[in-house]
Amino acid sequence: MIRVDALWLSVAPLDMRAGMDTLLAQVVQVFGEARPHQAYLFANRRGTRMKVLIHDGQGIWLACRRLNQGRFRWAEGNGSLTLSQAQFDALVLGLPWQKLSGDGAIRMI
Repeated sequence: MIRVDALWLSVAPLDMRAGMDTLLAQVVQVFGEARPHQAYLFANRRGTRMKVLIHDGQGIWLACRRLNQGRFRWAEGNGSLTLSQAQFDALVLGLPWQKLSGDGAIRMI
């Protein structure tokens, strides 16, 4: 499959109508560059949709996810954050990924 060594989360909301080229331009603007084997995550203002752009070293992949109920628990503020694999897994499921401890257990909501 696709190798992903680092996960980056953009805090600013994204217009979900953005296609691959617009999203790639956003990655360069927010993160400075699109590095191989790294994934870049964006969400809409309401937090119900997420787009992930992945540079696999050969080309670009774009994945979308929508929650029918609830919202993604997105970070607030400006800029970007790095995510661990456990944090990413919790985020995609709509769980409070910011509350994960070092062993991956959620101890506070």
